Amino acid sequence: MTDNETMDYQTELEETQRALREVTLMIEQSQGELAKITQRNTAITSHLQQMQKQGTTVEDLKMSYDSALDVQQRLFVMRGQLEKLQNDKDHLGKYKGILEKIVSGGVSGNIANSSTTAANTKSQMAGIEMIVTAQEAERQRLSRQMHDGPAQALSNFILQTEIAMRLLDVDPVQAKDELGNLKTSAMGTFQKVRNFIFELRPMMLDDLGLVPTLRKYSDAFKEQAGLDVSVTVTGTERRLEPYLEVMIFRAVQELLGNASRHSQSTLIKVQVDLGNDLIRVSVEDNGKGFSSESLKESTNLGLKLIRERAEMLGGNFEIDSAAGSGARISFTVPSKM
Repeated sequence: MTDNETMDYQTELEETQRALREVTLMIEQSQGELAKITQRNTAITSHLQQMQKQGTTVEDLKMSYDSALDVQQRLFVMRGQLEKLQNDKDHLGKYKGILEKIVSGGVSGNIANSSTTAANTKSQMAGIEMIVTAQEAERQRLSRQMHDGPAQALSNFILQTEIAMRLLDVDPVQAKDELGNLKTSAMGTFQKVRNFIFELRPMMLDDLGLVPTLRKYSDAFKEQAGLDVSVTVTGTERRLEPYLEVMIFRAVQELLGNASRHSQSTLIKVQVDLGNDLIRVSVEDNGKGFSSESLKESTNLGLKLIRERAEMLGGNFEIDSAAGSGARISFTVPSKM
């Protein structure tokens, strides 16, 4: 290893050590903030219980519920942030150890192999960072959905119940109407919660496997998005390794969402070929497509994550699209490791 290479690795080691110190400090600060939010959540929950017993006005009760929802959302986001920082610290620590051995010449074998190891580790860290970033973005999306959807609906249900209870002695007819409205709202929200849970982790995936889950999800997606979605399966239908079923389902879920949000398509075709040695999945739409230049500039973490996961498993990832000609995105993964 030349003097310049030694200096490069020394500089990389110093930057890694600095990043590790910063992450450690951020973890300590986040842990302190998490403790404060947890205490705040406990206090406001206790306060809400007291308000309900004391017969507080509906308006005051609503303000307290809104405050509780905000605190719970902050708690959810902070826990996700702390988990991400801890993962970053672990990966930086491993990378720092390898760099220290290279700089000191303490890695067994020749220096060329040590350099290759460091380069491979750095590449793996980049992939891991992409995965962690995508997970963090997903946490934030789920937090917003929980706050704007089920959590807000539950808050409204409580208020509607309070109103109906107070109307029972004053105006029973209006109280009955309020209860009817509450029932209708609850049924609609219950369906939304079921859809929400299905997107998070469909139980069918564990119980019945990939193919039935994809068909069920495509039917639900077709109804919600108003698009013509079809699923074609070839090869031998069978249960796959759990990690493969999850990876493929999440990839199809992401590609369907992209086609619905960005492509302006009306037709989406999902094709799954369950070969003995190789599994091929493609999602094709008749939307506006995109050019290779726009793809290079894209910041879509979902596509990058699908590519990363497919390649990590020994498969590949392909995009076939042109502006105005729709798009076909496909990937392959080995059926067995």
